[in-house]
Amino acid sequence: MSTIWGADLGKKSGPKYRRVAETIRGAVESGALSVGTKLPPVRELAYQLAITPGTVARAYTVLTDEGILVAEVGRGTFVAEKKTSIQDDVWSRQLHLKEEKNPNHVSLFSPRIADMGQVAAIREALRKVAESDPNKLLNYPTRDAYLPVRHAAAKWLSNSPIGPVDENDVVLTHGGQNGLMITMQACLRGPHPVVLVEDLAYAGFRRAAEMLRANVVGVAMDEHGLRPDLLELMIRKTGATVLCTSPEVHNPTALFTPLERRLEIVEVARRHNLQIIEDDCYRLGEAQAPSYRSLAPELAWHVSSISKLLTPALRIGFVVASQGGATALRRAAEYSYFGLAQHSAELVRILLEDPRMPKLMDDVRGEMARYVRAAVNALGGFDITWSPDVPFIWLSLPGGWRAGSFTRAAEAEGIQIRSADEFALRDGRAPHAVRIAVNAHVSIKKFEEAMLRLRALLDNPPEQISG
Repeated sequence: MSTIWGADLGKKSGPKYRRVAETIRGAVESGALSVGTKLPPVRELAYQLAITPGTVARAYTVLTDEGILVAEVGRGTFVAEKKTSIQDDVWSRQLHLKEEKNPNHVSLFSPRIADMGQVAAIREALRKVAESDPNKLLNYPTRDAYLPVRHAAAKWLSNSPIGPVDENDVVLTHGGQNGLMITMQACLRGPHPVVLVEDLAYAGFRRAAEMLRANVVGVAMDEHGLRPDLLELMIRKTGATVLCTSPEVHNPTALFTPLERRLEIVEVARRHNLQIIEDDCYRLGEAQAPSYRSLAPELAWHVSSISKLLTPALRIGFVVASQGGATALRRAAEYSYFGLAQHSAELVRILLEDPRMPKLMDDVRGEMARYVRAAVNALGGFDITWSPDVPFIWLSLPGGWRAGSFTRAAEAEGIQIRSADEFALRDGRAPHAVRIAVNAHVSIKKFEEAMLRLRALLDNPPEQISG
């Protein structure tokens, strides 16, 4: 064992303790060291590798912090069991302690994704960033310095049907909301710009547009998404130059816009030179149809992030500019924030290039789908719109319930959900419906119990309770 490790150490660069840690980590990942294998004592391994005991001890500590090794007093250091869910991590145990103090409280306001190993990957990447070239920590960010990051992002985005992606078309952002903001800055023109959105839409569209002093106008939808006839009518009526839309996963209704409808919308957009900003932040699985950027590359901009597949905590997003729009987009970003902080950019590069990421993201999708199915099993008798690749469910309320009264009743049961009112425009009308987001930070059992409490409410609307 030590002979093999010694040979591997000689091929690596960096501090010795890091080389020891990387070698052991690689042996665990390859299966050369199986779960439960006892590692040599610190002094013994140090002697065999001709390094100091302190170097080995530090390597063991790094791997123990990552959960790859486990140290047991009086017994030694062993290869730990592989983490498979959020429940295995220290911070998740703290969450479960909080659950015990508030056994009925479940926040379903926004999706909370399961930890299927990304916490450990992020910690590992942060350590690598801390040990990177010190010059990166002392200089302003530059576009040239970000080329490897944009290349990694372009490669990651190439799995989506958004048309040809060159790294020069990609701008790194502080999450999807920041991406929407700078894309609007690049697109909006004139003293009184108008932005079109679905009549029920992600509130971030409205907030970004209003921050830029644009008027926001809603366009009605049907079961396939935006209605092209009404889109054209509103363009003629308002002179709108920008459309914000989510055709793959509409937030909040979970509707999907099929290809035929997208082509109709593209025809309208081309007739009026309408810029299309596509928000693709809620999609977990593969896209079911080509994006607007693929169908109309001269008009469409694509916004995405890592928030729903890896973590929202890092606030990392990507915008792919329309053909001919890269310069305007880059200027909007540079004039707003110069660029991502160097450590954030390097961190996302390491994560996107990590060969474990594809499987990890598949595991996240699978776990989120498990929670979605639990919700569907409980609420399937009601009018719901859902998909296993969408981290929320849209529930149209049965007779007797209004959105406001239902959300208040749910909150009285300890369950926080979003009313349709929160997605309507300021002067718009909202249906009696609610959005129920997946919260994989609570156990599946607690989530299922919350769904059953919601079902009990649905089965007993106020008229029946008071009658």
